[in-house]
Amino acid sequence: MNNVKPENFNCAFPWQPDCGDGTFRNPIICADYSDPDVIRVGEDFFLVASSFNCTPGLPILHSKDLVNWTLINHAVKNLPHPRYAEVQPGCGVWAPAIRFHAGKFWIFFPMPDEGIYVTTANHPAEKWSEPHLVQAGKGLIDPCPLWDDDGKAYLVHAYAGSRAGIKHQLRVRPMSPDGKKLLGEGEIVFHNPKKHHTLEGPKFLKRDGWYYILAPAGGVATGWQVVLRSKKIYGPYEDKIVLAQGRTVVNGPHQGALVDTANGDWWFVHFQDANVYGRILHLQPVHWHDGWPLMGEHGEPVSHHAKPRVAAAQKISEPATSDEFNSPQLGLQWQWHANHSDDWHSLTACPGWLRLFPQFVRDGNLLQAPNLLLQKFPARSFVAETILEFAAEKSGVEAGLVIAGRTCAALAMRRAGDKNQIVFRHGEKDEVLREISGGQITLRVTVADGGLCEFSFAELNHFVSVPQKFQATAGTWIGAKTGIYTLKRDSENSADHADFKCFRFRPTTAG
Repeated sequence: MNNVKPENFNCAFPWQPDCGDGTFRNPIICADYSDPDVIRVGEDFFLVASSFNCTPGLPILHSKDLVNWTLINHAVKNLPHPRYAEVQPGCGVWAPAIRFHAGKFWIFFPMPDEGIYVTTANHPAEKWSEPHLVQAGKGLIDPCPLWDDDGKAYLVHAYAGSRAGIKHQLRVRPMSPDGKKLLGEGEIVFHNPKKHHTLEGPKFLKRDGWYYILAPAGGVATGWQVVLRSKKIYGPYEDKIVLAQGRTVVNGPHQGALVDTANGDWWFVHFQDANVYGRILHLQPVHWHDGWPLMGEHGEPVSHHAKPRVAAAQKISEPATSDEFNSPQLGLQWQWHANHSDDWHSLTACPGWLRLFPQFVRDGNLLQAPNLLLQKFPARSFVAETILEFAAEKSGVEAGLVIAGRTCAALAMRRAGDKNQIVFRHGEKDEVLREISGGQITLRVTVADGGLCEFSFAELNHFVSVPQKFQATAGTWIGAKTGIYTLKRDSENSADHADFKCFRFRPTTAG
């Protein structure tokens, strides 16, 4: 069923992959849940993704059919190192692996400047243990465990070229069965830089007496999916390319999870680098031939296919986005831009509103503000809107709506002396649009396909567009994000705050 042209699917909000007729269309998640790993336990599928510098980290999603996903938890609240109190673009949590073993769930994850960590839980939706450092080391990335039939445990990992100077070697190391430490150096099990100049993101499994390591090769935006196999844990391993872009428009289809359904069918969940939108997720059918898992159709990604055959019906769903702030807890879709503190916000001080307390940001530099409260872009085109009640009295305090990546733009209200100003911030430029007597304003951003953003604001439901448009850019290893913030330009304590009534997404075609 690969005859549906991708351009027929414009990925406008809300993007729904379930066609409602027993088929699905890719992407299954049109948002930046990068470096996915998936397991099945019974009839439930659980997905974990990288989160880099954002907190809470390690988002966990749940599905019954591999197509419709809901966000149910995060495995870490803050990153286990004090330097993440400041924004560290491109650092933090890289590609994780999730497994179910000995009656509990395990996530092994790398922090490329610190080492390899593990956290466990009785259920993915419950509280996870404090991260435990399995192995300290710079440049150790993308770990995945395997508990063998004889009770012995192993860990495969890759190396980050930016830290270790190596980007095409995979190493298997013996590990204590409790997952707490590595027991030796193990061996480099694959290294063929002429054929696979970059090799990373390994996932380990055993089937029918074969050890398999799935590894993306060739780089994030343009790579291909490799499968290695051997009868011995340390190899030698033979390799085969099982998925590549081919004649399709899906660039770099690789890095993800090989997972089976309860009836024995196999599927592959992987990412596609979509530039400003981050790494969006696709689902490919898998069939085994001569002991190799062949993916998609003729080794190329599908755009449309019959859904996985599962026992339980799954209602159409997608990860949460809009938020009315009517819950006592912050929605799981929100992440701060660095390690955060619970006293940065309140959902009880003014019920039905989210109150943000301004944090000191030197020079007001938004890209260095840890308290940006952000969400992933949820589709290729969308409108995001919020209502701001601004009651600051201290000059320099501001609050607003922001688009953030390697560059950022914001439409905000700022206190200047005894007046409030509406300001548009674009890079290092601040443009005062007008002074405003009241404290309540509606802020809106319209994001066109490709990430071109148009901001507007309204005092009394009459929207005024900001003349200058902004081209959103991806962040470091993450897609662009949108959200809200409040900051102050000095470190003195104050009672100022900003209240947000809601944060709503809708299609760009709505009125």
